[in-house]
Amino acid sequence: MSRDLTTEDLAVLSLFGDITKVTPIDYVDKDIVITFLVDKRDLGRAIGKKAVNLKKLKKKFNKIVVIIPKYNDPEHFTRNFFKNIRIIDTEVREAMGEKTLFLSIDERDRGIAIGKEGSRIKTFKEFLKRLFNMSLNMKAKRILDM
Repeated sequence: MSRDLTTEDLAVLSLFGDITKVTPIDYVDKDIVITFLVDKRDLGRAIGKKAVNLKKLKKKFNKIVVIIPKYNDPEHFTRNFFKNIRIIDTEVREAMGEKTLFLSIDERDRGIAIGKEGSRIKTFKEFLKRLFNMSLNMKAKRILDM
């Protein structure tokens, strides 16, 4: 993790570790949702049998808790983060030293991608910046059903 951690950050990460017995890589706390990033090998253990750890975390944080695996490339990370929406295309472009992920999704999934109060897209943007030093350009397109 390449950011300075506050005392509050350390407390949140520690509580997650105490409950799940997994050391999280990072987390993003956005209003009603807190999202934890873990090594993909630890995902099942972090969630727990019958999602017991998720339930405990939800009670402790009084928020919706999401646990996602870390992938080392933006394509895999994006497709996993948005695995319940139809992704048309992803492309990474670099201009003047700035990297941007261009994400095209089915317009019917726009609301799901954005999330309640924008929490999902804000979380994704924050992880994208921290993990890959990229910004996001998302477009919703109409897909014609055949």
